[in-house]
Amino acid sequence: FERVFKAQKRIPMSVFKAQRVLDEIRWRYYEETVMILNLMPYRASYPILKLVYSAAANATHYRDFDKANLFITKAEVSRSTIMKKFRPRARGRSFPIKKSMCHITIVLNIVKKSK
Repeated sequence: FERVFKAQKRIPMSVFKAQRVLDEIRWRYYEETVMILNLMPYRASYPILKLVYSAAANATHYRDFDKANLFITKAEVSRSTIMKKFRPRARGRSFPIKKSMCHITIVLNIVKKSK
């Protein structure tokens, strides 16, 4: 198998929210994945859709793969840094706000469709 890797670092969303979307697109063809991501109601589906589009564009531009034969074999998410901000609260105190981020990796393989 020939494969194409695409990773996006520091996406501002929770690992659990991204994992819920990635579990739906793993082990699917590219066209089916794009259709699923366009119809999903989750906010996490848009950055993942952009990542899948970019991986497919890299596969067609640099490797001359056909988009119809692309298959997602690996879609994983990992924790990134946590951005900390502070908000003023009552009696002069501060309250920490923690914004979690994640890294997402997509691997596309080329597979001949059997019909």
